[in-house]
Amino acid sequence: MVTSIGTEQITGNNEITKRRDDWRLVKFGDVVNNVDISERNPLENGLERYIGLDHIDPESLHIKRWGLIEEGTSFTRKFVAGQVLFGKRRAYQRKVAIAEFDGICSGDILVFEAKNDLLPELLPFIVQSDGFYEHALGTSAGSLSPRTRWRDLADYEFALPPKDEQRRIADILWAVDETVKSLVEVIANLEACEQTAIIDFVNSGSSGIIYGEYSDIQKSRNWQMVQLSKIADISYGLTLNATRRTLSLERPYLRVANVMRGKLDLDEVKDTGCTSEEIIKFVLQEGDVLVVEGHANIDEIGRAALWNGEVPNCLHQNHILRVRSKSKLYPEYLLAYLNSPGGRKYFKYHAKSSSGLNTINSTVLKEMPIPLPSLEQQETFVKVLQEFKSCSQLTNSHLGRTIQLKKFLLDSLLTPQ
Repeated sequence: MVTSIGTEQITGNNEITKRRDDWRLVKFGDVVNNVDISERNPLENGLERYIGLDHIDPESLHIKRWGLIEEGTSFTRKFVAGQVLFGKRRAYQRKVAIAEFDGICSGDILVFEAKNDLLPELLPFIVQSDGFYEHALGTSAGSLSPRTRWRDLADYEFALPPKDEQRRIADILWAVDETVKSLVEVIANLEACEQTAIIDFVNSGSSGIIYGEYSDIQKSRNWQMVQLSKIADISYGLTLNATRRTLSLERPYLRVANVMRGKLDLDEVKDTGCTSEEIIKFVLQEGDVLVVEGHANIDEIGRAALWNGEVPNCLHQNHILRVRSKSKLYPEYLLAYLNSPGGRKYFKYHAKSSSGLNTINSTVLKEMPIPLPSLEQQETFVKVLQEFKSCSQLTNSHLGRTIQLKKFLLDSLLTPQ
């Protein structure tokens, strides 16, 4: 359940913003201990889990995954529940978290513990503040993997309020953080429910799709099993080469890196030289389904996303197969089917491996058996997916605003005016 943050919690505590003449300037090392304890026999001493930098999510105080010591690790730095873990390598990633259990961690993680003058509940937010990270970045050394050091972090100066104000500030920030955490959980639950709805509709968990067989549910629904080439046009994109730099026309094009599973990553869309004939042949249209043809990770083979005309006059390269639906097939239904467990199983079964690259080809995609519901059934299914998408977008928007509120509060509550 999403925690509600009352306006009075944030704006009603004018005492915090008015009475700052009794805040005192301190160094981080004056109020925080760097706990550097080595544990050589973690299993014998009852420790089970370890934390590496990859287990800490940027901008999140909550650890959601870990490794098991019994499976092997070279880490020896011990931490206990309640301490703050800070990633000193590549500090720009903003990795800081609260330990919720005892364990050991990477040497690239510093373990912080509040001294008497600092409320432990406030410490993680001080470490999350812009001022602390700017200091960490400014004291980092190294080109490939810059690291900061405790002795430099200990010199970070900030204004520390009295204990009663620390408590009020911490209560506000934890309330916002709890809301962020709840919204993240809502989004994850929506995604899980959407996947359940997809699997339930297409019933693609069985292995029958590999051989073009009907499942019992598909039979009972009287669905046809149709090769994809009968209900969609499938084509490769343009081939990239050095001569394209000499062509006078340029257009944006999509690469494998732009096509994720179920979504597009358009943060970086490159341009390429092309001819006018290629523009006509390879330009994407709204409703095209894009399928990844090759990837080093076999689990990513055949991942697909829907094109909605996000970039005008955009082309696609030859490692992306374009599927253009005909009149009997909703592209949204096809997308859901390709990305479903059964669709992924089909691609993995037919993938070929060479020089560390797993690939499918257009023939594999053309011959893929698709259980084909009626247009009315597809339309109903697409409406359900659109409802999930609408809820996810609304929740993500709320999450974004709440994260911005947290950043504002970190700055306004921890910086003396």
